[in-house]
Amino acid sequence: MKYGIYYAFWEKQWGGEFRPYVKKVRDLGFDILEISCATLPQTPDSEMVELGQLAKEAGITLTAGYGPAPCYDLSSPDPSVVQNGLHFYRQVFAKMALADIHFVGGGLYSHWPVDFSKPIDKQADWQRSVNGVRQLADMAAGFDITLGMEVLNRFEGYLLTCAAEGVAYVKEVDRPNVKVMLDTFHMNIEEDSFTEAILTAGDALGHFHIGECNRKLPGQGRIPWEEIGSALRQIGYDGNVVMEPFILSGGQVGQDIKVWRDISAGKSPAQIDRETAESVAYVRRVFEGR
Repeated sequence: MKYGIYYAFWEKQWGGEFRPYVKKVRDLGFDILEISCATLPQTPDSEMVELGQLAKEAGITLTAGYGPAPCYDLSSPDPSVVQNGLHFYRQVFAKMALADIHFVGGGLYSHWPVDFSKPIDKQADWQRSVNGVRQLADMAAGFDITLGMEVLNRFEGYLLTCAAEGVAYVKEVDRPNVKVMLDTFHMNIEEDSFTEAILTAGDALGHFHIGECNRKLPGQGRIPWEEIGSALRQIGYDGNVVMEPFILSGGQVGQDIKVWRDISAGKSPAQIDRETAESVAYVRRVFEGR
């Protein structure tokens, strides 16, 4: 397994400058830097090429994540919204290719966070979403990109809220580059058992996000990491494991993730980085069964 972290752990706004994080995550002990797709269409080609070069030189793999805006919702009953989404993703995939990025995951099948003040028709949205993701997958295949369908908790999504739904959805899409993506934060809310959820995903699991139940760094809460590591080894998982902690309040990131207090408890940037290095070393040891 390779271990990574989402850049937004240190940020209060989505998008921004990713290049400085390549060396930072390497020095902290990570193998992967995960970036956001939100502003990729506006990012100059030269910056993406440089990002890819920096990652290659540092021995860092780049992956991407995205929570689609409503105007890019592939499950929308409005065909113009679906076409707008496909156009957006085509731009994103072209930018990813410049930086040699071959995976993007998130609630790509819908939009995030969901506006629950509007009526929900899960069955109809599911079918439209499947059709949209089939088109998206065929487009992604041309860029050698794999898509991760992230299973979200009931407060952030409604189409895929447990591993079983994730597997059923991926099977229905029926594209080799579409995989299930699990996240321990969401699993802690929705699943009866971490082990059973991972075994249910099995070889359909293509990406794994980790974080504590309150979105702290792994090892700072009550998530059963040894159990999770054992389950991953049972299914022979050898993919990416990416931390997605959020501890800073404020900005668009804090608002979207609903971080309403300073979960870092006033720690300095240096202290946070030290704990981050300790966390990835801990996860690596536990997940590898050392």
